[in-house]
Amino acid sequence: MPAEDGSAASNPPTSPTPASSPAPRFSVLDRVRIGLLLVGLLCVLTGLLPRAEAADNMRRIGPLLLFLGSVIVLAELTRQAKVFDVIAHRLAIFGRGNYPALFGLCGLFASATTALLNLDTTAVLLTPVMLALAVPARIAPLPLAMTTLWLANTASLLLPVSNLTNLLAADRVALDATAFAATMWAPQLASVAATMLCLWIFYWRRGRRAADRYVTPEPVRPENARQRALLYTTAGACALFILAIPVLGDRIEIAATLAAAIAVAAFAVLDRSALTWSLIPWQLLVFVVGLFLVVPTMSRFGLSDLTHALIGSDPGAEGAYRAAGAGAALSNIANNLPAYTAGEAVVPVQNRDQLLALLIGTNVGPIVTPWASLATLLCLEFCRTHGVRVPMARFVGTGSLLAILATTSAVAALLVIG
Repeated sequence: MPAEDGSAASNPPTSPTPASSPAPRFSVLDRVRIGLLLVGLLCVLTGLLPRAEAADNMRRIGPLLLFLGSVIVLAELTRQAKVFDVIAHRLAIFGRGNYPALFGLCGLFASATTALLNLDTTAVLLTPVMLALAVPARIAPLPLAMTTLWLANTASLLLPVSNLTNLLAADRVALDATAFAATMWAPQLASVAATMLCLWIFYWRRGRRAADRYVTPEPVRPENARQRALLYTTAGACALFILAIPVLGDRIEIAATLAAAIAVAAFAVLDRSALTWSLIPWQLLVFVVGLFLVVPTMSRFGLSDLTHALIGSDPGAEGAYRAAGAGAALSNIANNLPAYTAGEAVVPVQNRDQLLALLIGTNVGPIVTPWASLATLLCLEFCRTHGVRVPMARFVGTGSLLAILATTSAVAALLVIG
């Protein structure tokens, strides 16, 4: 959780000397992820979760894991090629020192990154880039941080690739990427509009910042031909991935894998030192596998009864709002992934609007507590390591108002237009 006093900036970790470099240590979050996986495996070994059901769950999430691992490798290599830095600085230059213009451009950038690449890309890669932009442009970092944190969640409704929960929902209701976007574009617009309104009122307006204008930064340029080649190749790989989404439909893991392979090949030729095992997001993959073993086990022993009591089975507007509210509440109590998987298990297959409303609640709602979604947790961790103070009372209060406004408006858009 971010330090209230920003003490992280004044006490940076010291680098170990080469002669006494300690073995890599697992963080608290890493231990939680590994522990979740071990508990899940124990559930299978003891028979609490039948092996056939566990195998079905693993077959279901196999393509999702391939997609998730590939898109994060692609995004990390894109960051190392400075594609995000170039775009962020260009946006600040286009704004010409005008805060409302910068606000709109940053919101567009964060929304597009979340919708087209993945919310974890926004959290892991865009957040540090935006925080780094605050220094040369002399912009208060908190508005930039909250823009990426909120939009990483609330702009993740448009495509199956935008969020892991979307991939699960698209599979459940048999929607390919084009049909999913045709259904969710209106909820996405409503959610992003509510987010931009709250961002301006709570963090960006004149009363919340100290200056009328910011300093226009210098553009980020590649230093040599090798860096230019990496920049253009990885940017091209991202563009190919995005263009392939409507073509490949529900096989988007193929597009992500091919795009990541292009980026890896470019670095293998031009900068092989960047290709390390740390590129593979094992922590996230371990967490997802453990989750899909533990949550089904809990559902067999009472969790399904609880979530069914909260969500109900009404196929109409009442059922949709109940599902969205329950999804948002459970996400902030626990986490949005288990909240969605537990809710999905009790929503009747024929209640498509109710399932998509549950998806809205678990995507848009996890912005009230620091642990509500992995994207929220990662954004706050980057704020802490960059010494950016995020007052928790303000975070919870403004996040609660946005969660209510964005969730209700997005569900209304789903019911009226979607």
